[in-house]
Amino acid sequence: MQYGICLLSLVPCRKEATSTSEMVTQLLFGEHYTVLENGEDWLKIKTAFDDYDCWINAKQHTKLSESTFKALQKQTPVYSAELIQVLHNVNLHTHFPVTIGATLPFYNNYHVRFDGFDFCIEGRVAHGQEKKTADEILNTAFLFLNAPYLWGGKSPFGVDCSGFVQTVYKLNGYKFPRDAYQQVELGQALSFVEEAQAGDLAYFDNEEGKIIHVGILLNHEQIIHASGSVRIDKFDHYGIFNTDTKKYSHTLRVIKRVL
Repeated sequence: MQYGICLLSLVPCRKEATSTSEMVTQLLFGEHYTVLENGEDWLKIKTAFDDYDCWINAKQHTKLSESTFKALQKQTPVYSAELIQVLHNVNLHTHFPVTIGATLPFYNNYHVRFDGFDFCIEGRVAHGQEKKTADEILNTAFLFLNAPYLWGGKSPFGVDCSGFVQTVYKLNGYKFPRDAYQQVELGQALSFVEEAQAGDLAYFDNEEGKIIHVGILLNHEQIIHASGSVRIDKFDHYGIFNTDTKKYSHTLRVIKRVL
């Protein structure tokens, strides 16, 4: 078995082994994975955080030793909690940006060191097993306001609805799967919209009943979600009312309490 880690700001992950294929998710700096298929130009991988199968360009792959991979699996993760931070490669004397939600493997005293790599980073971090309050979750969500919508995206430079939810909750101590249809399996369903509280998740479906959207409730009347951009809209038992178009944009299926 082979293993790898993302040492770039972010790497697009494709549905198929071609650069023209749909981007289904992204690797942020520090995220590690198992290599399932090893081709000349493309690698099929399974992400360690959420067991997501996808393809990455082989040129964007950095090998990771088995011992380091296993150590990372046991480690309490540490994440960058700043919207954007500059990472310093101590060995190469270079700098590059990492986004909020980036993983900092073996973080200790502002350094990230493993397998001969040495990176230095300053700024706030989040510890992955510290479960935060609803207020702290919303404060994290607000950092993404106006981030453009990007199918498969997980960063403030482009994020989709489930990537937004996954990253926000990850930074606050909760581990969610990648896609909305998977996330809806978590938590306890509420019977009435009026019962909704800050930090609850609302899910929306299409005419076929498929879950196609998710957002974080601020209260039982407002939602923050990624639709065109990360934005705040009105919310009721019908769904999301877009304050710009003055129309309902999404039909409510269920509200789940996950905290």
